[in-house]
Amino acid sequence: MTPAPQAQPPGGGLGRSPGFGKGRGWGKNTHPPRRTLALVSNTPEALLGPADIRELAAALGVRPTKQRGQNFVIDANTVRRIVRTADVRPEDVVVEVGPGLGSLTLALLEAADRVVAVEIDDVLAGALPATIEARMPERADRFALVHSDAMQVTELPGPPPTALVANLPYNVAVPVLLHMLETFPTIERTLVMVQAEVADRLAAAPGSKVYGVPSVKANWYADVRRAGAIGRKVFWPAPNVDSGLVSLVRRAEPVKTTASRREVFAVVDAAFAQRRKTLRAALSGWAGSAAAAESALVAAGVSPQARGEALTVEEFARIAENRPADKAENKERGEQ
Repeated sequence: MTPAPQAQPPGGGLGRSPGFGKGRGWGKNTHPPRRTLALVSNTPEALLGPADIRELAAALGVRPTKQRGQNFVIDANTVRRIVRTADVRPEDVVVEVGPGLGSLTLALLEAADRVVAVEIDDVLAGALPATIEARMPERADRFALVHSDAMQVTELPGPPPTALVANLPYNVAVPVLLHMLETFPTIERTLVMVQAEVADRLAAAPGSKVYGVPSVKANWYADVRRAGAIGRKVFWPAPNVDSGLVSLVRRAEPVKTTASRREVFAVVDAAFAQRRKTLRAALSGWAGSAAAAESALVAAGVSPQARGEALTVEEFARIAENRPADKAENKERGEQ
C-alpha cells in the first residue's frame, strides 16, 4: 500500500483510517473513562458539534494524525446530508468503516435499523460504544462495534449488511471499498466520502483522462456516480484538499462473463500498468507475447491499437475470456 501524500484528505470514517471489531455482540463493548461519558452526555443535541468533537478528543488524548488521514467531521448538517444522500432506509443494516469519534455513526443510527462500525484505532474503538450509549441510549442496542483493520474483516455480527457508508482516507480508500464490496455481496448501496481526486477516478467513464483501475474495478460491482462535494470547513483539522461523495449501487446483474473476477482484474491491472502503450504492447506480459495479446484482443472484438482507458469493464471481461490457453493452464497449475 503506497504512503499517503502530504496533501492529506479527510479520512477514516469521520475521523480515521478504516477499522473493524472483534466479533462482539450488540452493545457489549468496552467503555471509555467516566470523564468522557460526562462530556458526551451533558449536551442535549444527540449529534456531535464542533465543541463536542474537540472536548471528546481532548478527554481521550486523541490528536488527529496525517498518518491515518484523521480529519473529524464537526458539522451535524453535513453528516445528515451524507445519510440522506446514501439513501439510508429504516430497514437497513449499515456498515460504517472508520467511525472515529462517532459523528456519522450517530446520524446513521437515527435513520437505519442497525449500524455496525469498523474501527482500527484502540482508543477510538474503546470510546465509541460509550458515546453511543450517552448520546443515543434508546438506539444503543442497535449498534455493534468491530475492532479491527477493515481489510482483514470477513464477517460481521448480526444480520448481513445492506448498505455501506464511510469516510475513507486517500491511501486506503479504493482497496477498502473494493474489499467490502467483494466480501459482503448483500451490500446494495454504498456512499463513500473520499478525496475529490479519488472520487473523480472512481466515477470516471471510459475515455476520461482520469479513467483507470479504480474506475473499472468499482464498475465491476456497481453503477458508480459522483454524488456531491464536501467543503473543507466541516472538518477538524481542515484538510488541504477538497472531498467528494461517490454513490455505488450494486449491479442488478453481474457482468456476464465466463472469466472470474480475479482473471478480469489481472487484465485491468496489466492494461493500466503501462497506460501510454497500446493494449497489444501492454498485455504482452499477461498473454505471453505481443502476438498472443493481439490474438486475444481480436478474439474479444477489441482493437489491438486501443488503450486501456477506452475500454468498458465488459470489454476487459471479454479479453480475459480469450487469454491464450497455455497461459491460462499455467495459471491454473500455479494455483493448485
